Amino acid sequence: MKPKQIFISILAVLFVFPLMGTFAQQAPNSGSIEVIKTFDYPGTVNVTSPQKINERGDIVGEFIDPTGVVRGFVRFSDGSFSAPIVDPNDTVGFTEGRGINNLGTVVGDYASPDGNNHGFFLSGGTFTEYDIPGALSTDVFGINDAGDFTGTFSDDDVTQQAFVSVGGTVTSFSVPAATATLAYQINNSKQLVVGYYIDSSGILHGYFRDVNGALHFPIDPPGSIETILFGDNNRNWVVGRYVDASGVTHGLFFVPPNKFFTFDYPGSTFTSLNGINAQGFICGRYSDSSSTAHGFIARVTGTPPTKEAGTEKNANHPPAR
Repeated sequence: MKPKQIFISILAVLFVFPLMGTFAQQAPNSGSIEVIKTFDYPGTVNVTSPQKINERGDIVGEFIDPTGVVRGFVRFSDGSFSAPIVDPNDTVGFTEGRGINNLGTVVGDYASPDGNNHGFFLSGGTFTEYDIPGALSTDVFGINDAGDFTGTFSDDDVTQQAFVSVGGTVTSFSVPAATATLAYQINNSKQLVVGYYIDSSGILHGYFRDVNGALHFPIDPPGSIETILFGDNNRNWVVGRYVDASGVTHGLFFVPPNKFFTFDYPGSTFTSLNGINAQGFICGRYSDSSSTAHGFIARVTGTPPTKEAGTEKNANHPPAR
């Protein structure tokens, strides 16, 4: 599908809700999320899945070709694309691009024949492999401009823990009683880490970790049966998605501690907002009527009207690993 210009504006009167503490934001009287452009990785591609966007407008993501091979990519701000990103140790056809910072450093993961994943950093054409020491599997999902990064790892085949590396110190953490906790992004101010966890019933919920290391969970819009938080920016704006009881997946714009706004790509029953930069540009994907996924670029103007999410819990983080 050729990229096309789309201007979709969702305008509404702002609901007046006080935002308190670290995450307070100054909001105008109305706001919108506007889709600017759709895109697909060039060639015969079944799925285009953007993941993160940096301040320059470069987008990292992954695509799946008709044979099921997964490759990473970068869509540069001028609209051009990188060659497929393939980790040199990938022998099974599975390399994902997950995060990108303003220096152009890409992070991601690849699969090994034993079924485990391993993280990587790609800078200046050079791959550097990364695994949490002693872990069977490691995924790196996000990186900020200081080189701090986030992800998940597993020491066994039962549970996954989240981790954040700040200034070279790796701290692991898990939402209490979760079978898996994944950390998808840390912003440049280091105030906010976002991600999701899977509870003992197999349900996905969003969470965020504040600057003091406290975990706030679950983050679930009313009516959600599954919530994922993917990206954040220095304004502490968060993006993700949630699924309602009818099976429709909605894009999610979230402002901690508990305000949210729903965004749906017109005519689609699947919308996911995956990354957001400080200027409010969003990368995401939607599915068409044939369930084929396409990438899109959108922008937040003002602050979209938000509603309150459910009551959250808090937990302190474990010590550094």
